[in-house]
Amino acid sequence: MNIFIKNYCLKMNKQRVLVLFSLLLSILGIYFVIHFYKIFFWSNTNFSNNYSYVYIDKDDNVDSLLINLKPILKSLKYFTIAAEKKGFFSKVRPGKYRIKRGMGNNDIVNLLRTERLTTKVVFNNLERLEDLAARISKQIEADSVELLNAFKNEKFLKSLGFTSETALAMYLPNTYDFFWDVTPEDFRNRMLEYYNLFWNEERVRKANALNLSPIEVYILASIVQKESLRSEEQNIISGVYHNRLRKNMKLQADPTVIYAIKKKEKNFKKIIRRVLYRDLKLNSPYNTYRYKGLTPGPICMPNLSTIEAVLNPGIHNYLYFVASPTDPGFHLFSKNYSEHIRNKKLYTEWLNRNKLFR
Repeated sequence: MNIFIKNYCLKMNKQRVLVLFSLLLSILGIYFVIHFYKIFFWSNTNFSNNYSYVYIDKDDNVDSLLINLKPILKSLKYFTIAAEKKGFFSKVRPGKYRIKRGMGNNDIVNLLRTERLTTKVVFNNLERLEDLAARISKQIEADSVELLNAFKNEKFLKSLGFTSETALAMYLPNTYDFFWDVTPEDFRNRMLEYYNLFWNEERVRKANALNLSPIEVYILASIVQKESLRSEEQNIISGVYHNRLRKNMKLQADPTVIYAIKKKEKNFKKIIRRVLYRDLKLNSPYNTYRYKGLTPGPICMPNLSTIEAVLNPGIHNYLYFVASPTDPGFHLFSKNYSEHIRNKKLYTEWLNRNKLFR
């Protein structure tokens, strides 16, 4: 009997051990499953908006990438484990990425591998290539110096018939899609593609009919742009300048004098509200009061609609115009010099009454 009881007890103890061991394995299994899901699939985002954007530069390494990700993740540790397990760090791809709130590390890693976004690049109303480079550098990875060097590359410009003075004419204001890490050279080349698309056969034909090249159309449009932002007037102003060019008259455009002053003083932030008589004597090829024809290059980046206004000028006999004292933003047009003098007197008297000096 004692032997039977002893064997029974041993058997029960073994069963308890097996049960406990099985229970322990189950607990460990549940723990590892939970831990696995926590690392790979549970939400690891730490922001309240629907999305958060991540920018990865071409120079980023693992450490700098993790620094960028830290503010938007609950656990940088778990992300690092997941990324290492999936071999993500062996090839980090530069670009712009959109992470959705509630994403787990598995989805985040997959997204950073495959779902590069384009970024909207917008530019307009600029005066120089330097301004363009500065504006673009705020929207893509490349810095302004790299961009400007690409824009001013002499070999590139010469091969296309541009000069350092006319290079701005290759850039047409609009909204474009680019990858965040686009190189300055690729950006410039894409702009050339858009330039060639814009200057289609019909527009080139219109330019030729006006005895102008596409670059010259852009230059004249830049002057019209500075003269008036009113689209309903730009065709009329364009017509005035075309009339003057046909008659071999000087354009006598105040905005060109303002540009010449800024260029001479190397201060394009200077605000000049009024052109004075002494300014008209400035010896600069950009001073259309001294030199006939167009300026050597554009004085700003005109709107596409302004370029169209130059290609489709108003048909009239006006040769002069001056700002209207009674209708701000508009102008008084005249066909001869005596009419122009009367209009100019009205405008000058208005300036003096309102003490609008430079």
